[in-house]
Amino acid sequence: MTPEDLSSALAACLQDAVDSGEIAVEVPAQVKVERPRNREHGDWATNVAMQLGKKAGMAPRELAAILVRRLGDVPGVAAAEIAGPGFVNITLDAAAAGELARTVVEAGADFGRNTALAGRVVNMEFVSANPTGPLHIGHTRWAALGDAIARLLRASGAELTAEYYINDAGNQMNVFARSVYNRLHGLPVPEGGYPGEYIQDLATQVLADHPDIRTLTETAALPVIRESAYAHQMRDIRDTLADFGVDFDVWFSERRLHESGAIEDAVARLREQGHIDDRDGAVWLRTTDFGDDKDRVLIRANGEPTYFAADAAYYLSKKDRGFTEKIYLLGADHHGYVGRLKAIAACAGDDPERNIEVLIGQLISVNGARLSKRAGNIIELKDLVEWLGADALRYSLARYPADSPITIDPEILTSRTNDNPVFYVQYAHARTRGAARTAEAAGVDRSAFDASLLTHETESDLLARLGEFPSVVAQAAEFREPHRVARHLEVVAGAYHAWYGACRIVPVASDAAGEARGEVTDLNRTRLWLNEATAQVLANGLGLLGVSAPDRM
Repeated sequence: MTPEDLSSALAACLQDAVDSGEIAVEVPAQVKVERPRNREHGDWATNVAMQLGKKAGMAPRELAAILVRRLGDVPGVAAAEIAGPGFVNITLDAAAAGELARTVVEAGADFGRNTALAGRVVNMEFVSANPTGPLHIGHTRWAALGDAIARLLRASGAELTAEYYINDAGNQMNVFARSVYNRLHGLPVPEGGYPGEYIQDLATQVLADHPDIRTLTETAALPVIRESAYAHQMRDIRDTLADFGVDFDVWFSERRLHESGAIEDAVARLREQGHIDDRDGAVWLRTTDFGDDKDRVLIRANGEPTYFAADAAYYLSKKDRGFTEKIYLLGADHHGYVGRLKAIAACAGDDPERNIEVLIGQLISVNGARLSKRAGNIIELKDLVEWLGADALRYSLARYPADSPITIDPEILTSRTNDNPVFYVQYAHARTRGAARTAEAAGVDRSAFDASLLTHETESDLLARLGEFPSVVAQAAEFREPHRVARHLEVVAGAYHAWYGACRIVPVASDAAGEARGEVTDLNRTRLWLNEATAQVLANGLGLLGVSAPDRM
């Protein structure tokens, strides 16, 4: 019996009580169950009687008593009792609890997937670094967390599009081209230009693309350099993200907004909504109508659109493409964008509390990290991946809420000890695979399954932890918090290690060569099911974080 099964059983008991006239209350679609802190209080507990008691016009303990009586008729429930002001503690019989192992194995990669966000059509934009240099440590957090959130939302039924917004318009691209031009001609970095050896790399690539580039006039050369260097830099960004395990469904060019007339169209549409003012020759959006700290200029007095105008056009593009929910993942220096983006949504006729969500990621630092020789003044993402490994880096970033600053300790992340969280979890998975290989060699297979045999206390604890996984995934998706999955995997790993030390899958070896001579029983076979169920949950959870589940370590 999974926690979801028990939740459904509780709801059915309540509905039966309503239908029989014992109580009069609206039964919730789902009844929350959770693990009691003290295992002596049972396998699961619910406070639904306390939630509904007042609505039903009775004391919570009185409602709990009705629920306890009806739970006595539910197959798989060994005991139910009232605790405190109205908690109901529930103990499952071994067979019902153990059946979860078969459920997990048979579900395979789908175990943990749920429909909590079914019907939600979401666009999530993250990373979106300027295409004027390599990805660096500032982009690393949202690359890891954004991709994990995307995986979680999809696993919970949302139709999600992961999008990278390429800021390839504006004067920055001209400065970028000028930086490469100067390097080609042996000139110093222009004022406000981009330093670093990567500019020399780009200059070399541009020269390979256009061998005669140095013979062109400056006016003729700069547009060619801009396009060629831009293409090479974007390829570097895409390759770096791919090596980090991050993929995007859409790469959206800001330049497309300018060239397609989308900005002019956005201004016209916002004017129709009644939130545009013309002042001092400029076009303003009255974002203060919706809580922004000041109104924003869309079109300057000289006729040039602002970055904010592009932001507005981009939001409308997402709306036009059918995304009812838009999630923006922004860096630590973008707090000021929250109000203005929500104001754009409101001005566009959307509900800023439902149609847009802005998450801010705090800074990270890495002890002992050196600035990139290639980029000069930054720590490159590719250098971090090469140094620490994609798995260690992604897992360590997933372990903490996005809004908490963190410092990564390379000594821990590169160690093969239990102090290293990613090693601890990955080793648990590798251990399940090693145990499976040992079982196969000893003649233990999954030809039989008797859930009632899983009675050891470590088995009931491990089963309960495995059963919590789908609800952890759903909650992590709802709150955009991958760290819930990471922390739960560590709990599962701990429960598995305890079980592994207490319960044998293979019969006890009886000779010096270590050959298993004991009789293989259904207990051995059933424990192999539990071993495989643990492997599946660990693999599924690591997959949601974009981290590998190795078979050997």
